[in-house]
Amino acid sequence: MRFNLPSKIQENALPMMLAHPRQNLIAQSQSGTGKTAAFCLAMLHTVNAADRWTQCLCLSPTYELALQIGQVVEKMGQFCPEVKVAYAIRGNRVGRGYKVQEQIIIGTPGTVCDWLMKYRVFDPQKVTMLVLDEADVMIARQGHQDQSIRIHRLLRADCQMLLFSATFDEDVMRFAERVVPEPNIIRLRREEEALDNIRQFYVFCKNKEEKFTAICQLYGILTIAQAIVFCHTRAVASWLATSLSSEGHQVAMLSGELTVEQRAAVISRFREGKEKVLVSTNVCSRGIDVEQLTLVVNFDLPVKQSGDTDNETYLHRIGRAGRFGKQGFAVNLVDSGTGLDVIRQIEQHFNRKIAKLDLNNCEEIEELWC
Repeated sequence: MRFNLPSKIQENALPMMLAHPRQNLIAQSQSGTGKTAAFCLAMLHTVNAADRWTQCLCLSPTYELALQIGQVVEKMGQFCPEVKVAYAIRGNRVGRGYKVQEQIIIGTPGTVCDWLMKYRVFDPQKVTMLVLDEADVMIARQGHQDQSIRIHRLLRADCQMLLFSATFDEDVMRFAERVVPEPNIIRLRREEEALDNIRQFYVFCKNKEEKFTAICQLYGILTIAQAIVFCHTRAVASWLATSLSSEGHQVAMLSGELTVEQRAAVISRFREGKEKVLVSTNVCSRGIDVEQLTLVVNFDLPVKQSGDTDNETYLHRIGRAGRFGKQGFAVNLVDSGTGLDVIRQIEQHFNRKIAKLDLNNCEEIEELWC
């Protein structure tokens, strides 16, 4: 898998995850540093392949992320053919009387709850490791929190708990520490560390048509492997994807209205490089790994319903670039409304300057990109 040395999070977390007696862990590390590989290796190390029942349970907030985690487990475990993975995701049906024999279950909280409580297809008392990926979402978002707590309560008292995320605000961390007994805690010294490999810029645009022109100019000036463009609504994402396609760009679109099968197919095609641009709503802002991705564009800046800047979503969005120590770039398209205020709030929150980009100065842009 071309791993030569462990990343910082792997070096710190693996000894704790593999220790005897088992130790609990709450770990924060920036996007693209190898968190998934770390806990996948821990799950593979923990299972006893001779036991044909579920021993490790991994919860993820989305269908796409669950599939991606499973792919890492299967790739890392390719020489352990007797270790099997089951996917507790929407569309994978089980019936009463069926018993899961796979040692590792990876799934979303709602489907795992159904498998546990409605169909009873595996025994929670035999699960020795529970992993929560994107743990801040799993314990902060109301629906996921309720389901995650219900699952946790069915597990044995000594079940090892591993919580991983790129972001943990103070309220979520306090809640996590109450739920997880005697945890080891790994945290970023400062949140802005997560942006060390990502150069950030903004472009001032009057309207969505100017934003569209800006994206086309970026592609005309720069050598970009692949890019993700984040939009606030499905309607804008659909308009942008159609407009980019009409200009000859290879474009895919991802939004929550697609079926899970369609979403999986879009991600797969993008990962294989069949499309160079992925236009997405926030459904793709967390955890999705695409090695060739060099540019993230915020067509719409992330704001909460209250109108406040959504710094967490911003961090996860632009974290799709700059993974595993590589240089990444983020361009924010700022409209004439409150966009500049949002940029200033993001600068203040992360203590990072976001430079203005003049798309008419090709030489300057090429120099910045080097």
